[in-house]
Amino acid sequence: MKITIVSGARPNFMKIAPLCRAINAAKENGKDISYRLVYTGPQNDRNIEVSLFSDLDMKEPDAYLGVNERGQSEVTAAIMLAFEKELDEHPAQVILVVDDLTATMSCAIVAKKRGLKVAHVIAGTRSFDMNMPREVNRTIVDAISDYLFTAGMVANRNLNQEGMIPDYIHYVGNILIDNIRYNRHRFLQPLWFRSLGLKKGNYLLLTLNRHDLLNNHAVLQSLLQTVLEKAPNIPIVAPLHPYVEKAIASLNIKRDNLHFLPPQRYLHFGFLVNQAKGIVTDSGNIAEEATFLDVPCITLNTYAEHPETWRIGTNELVGENSFALAASLDKLLSGEWKHATLPERWDGRTAERIVQTLIKGEGV
Repeated sequence: MKITIVSGARPNFMKIAPLCRAINAAKENGKDISYRLVYTGPQNDRNIEVSLFSDLDMKEPDAYLGVNERGQSEVTAAIMLAFEKELDEHPAQVILVVDDLTATMSCAIVAKKRGLKVAHVIAGTRSFDMNMPREVNRTIVDAISDYLFTAGMVANRNLNQEGMIPDYIHYVGNILIDNIRYNRHRFLQPLWFRSLGLKKGNYLLLTLNRHDLLNNHAVLQSLLQTVLEKAPNIPIVAPLHPYVEKAIASLNIKRDNLHFLPPQRYLHFGFLVNQAKGIVTDSGNIAEEATFLDVPCITLNTYAEHPETWRIGTNELVGENSFALAASLDKLLSGEWKHATLPERWDGRTAERIVQTLIKGEGV
């Protein structure tokens, strides 16, 4: 069985690395299985640091499609054309896609039109807001997939309610946890950590990426001022992409305890998550990692793709409400935060379950 695994952005690789290891293990055990890793972006993508693949203990992509367009329709068309050519030159039986990016949808459509099997990892997540491009992407991909690999029972319920074929749905667990379990002992303290006067368990980690939040300057300013007012005496570490730092710089917010940093390599960022007193973020992935690591996490969003993070994990959703954020920060900084109960099947064996399901389903 030849599998083509598609990545459309840096965060996808954190969920693909465990799959690569599981496929390699199955091959070593005599199974006729192999994979080809395809990245839809350019080889010189500035969002992918040189250390990423060594940090994740995986090989670099076998192919780069080189798509770098910006508009949704342009990106979709360019990826579909490039992926058609990729499959012409390197045929596969199964196309495996993750998450809910435009690349995920585009490659899934190409595969399905060619009569290939589509496997969607992290299927069934829903915001129920069809104005969100990612909601459109994930809904389309789930509708045409032959393997729907879910991270939790809420995702299973969503797919069942949408009338998906039950035999296509496989509850395998959260693959992001495979990666953090594998790498937790490999996390590295950044060289600059002590030079900023930081101590383990005595700083807040701030991350922002969501464009609709960054573009709403009034809301963004209110949220940031709330963080600074509630935590005047604790360092706030903010590794930010240039476009995020630019948006914040336009607000002219400066404090001695607010440290802007460039994006960090994976093993350094994992260390920062693991050792933080608490996290303020708009990232669902970070909320999942925080839940596993039992680190308090405040998410600037009204929904979580994996509700387990706030139902039994360390995550709390405050949306873009400064009053809710302030209340959560008071609780976090006073040490009154809840502890996590580890969700079911966050055991580091998700990739193994996925690969075994594919082997069984394809008769390998």
